[in-house]
Amino acid sequence: MTSEQRLADAFVALAGSTADRSSDTPGPLSVLAQRAPALLGTHAATVVFAPKGYDTAYVAGSNPQVSRMEHEAVGWREGPGHDCRQADPGPWAQVALGNRPTRQQWPHYTRRALKLGYTHAVALPLRQHGGTSGALILLSCTPHAFSPATLALGRSLADFTAVLLEGAREADRSRMLTAQLEQALTSRVVIEQAKGVLSTLRGVSLDEAFDLLRKHARSCQRPLKDVAREVLEGHADPKLTGTAS
Repeated sequence: MTSEQRLADAFVALAGSTADRSSDTPGPLSVLAQRAPALLGTHAATVVFAPKGYDTAYVAGSNPQVSRMEHEAVGWREGPGHDCRQADPGPWAQVALGNRPTRQQWPHYTRRALKLGYTHAVALPLRQHGGTSGALILLSCTPHAFSPATLALGRSLADFTAVLLEGAREADRSRMLTAQLEQALTSRVVIEQAKGVLSTLRGVSLDEAFDLLRKHARSCQRPLKDVAREVLEGHADPKLTGTAS
C-alpha cells in the first residue's frame, strides 16, 4: 500500500469511527492514535481530548505504555498535551525531553517518557470553534526534530479529527434535545387526557381539573405526569377522582 493509500484509508477510518460506541473513548481518538505513527513516521502517538465544560479527559495511545502515561499526565497537569490545551492557539513547540528546563517543567512526564525511550515530543492542537479541546502528541526516539512535512500532515489529521469530534458532540446534543422534547410532548398529552377524565368524573371544568391534578401532585410530592397517568389507567387516589366511598 502506498503512502497516499494509507493516508486515504486513515481519513476514511476516522470518518467512520464516529459511529463506534463500543468503548468509553470516542472512536476518532483511537483511530488517530493508532494510525499516526505509521502515517507520520513517528515512534508513538497519544491523543487527549478534554473539551471545555466536560469533567472527563479522554485519552488514547498507539500502545498501552504511552496511553497510560498520557492518562497520568492529565492528573499531573504536565506534558506537551496539557500545555497545548492551555495555549490558544497551538501548537506547542517541539521539545527535547532530556533538556534540563523540560525536566524541571514536567518532572513526572519527562521521567516516564525517557524511561520508555522517547527523547522528543510535539503536541498539535485539536482546534474547535470554542478553542483548543485537545491535542495529538507525537513521540520520537531519535534526536532528529519533526520535519515541517510531518507537522503539516499531523495538523491536518488533528484538525480533521477535531471537526469529527465536534460533529459527534453536536449530534449527541441534538439527539438528547429531541428525546427531551418527545418526552415533554408525551407527558403533556397524558396530562391533557387526564384533565378530560377528571373533568368528567368530578363534574368540573378542564381548568379546575388541572388545578386538582396539580394540587394533588404537589401535596404528594410526585411528578404531575405520574399522577395524570394513574388517572388514565384508573388507579388514581380516590380522593382525587372523587370516587372514595
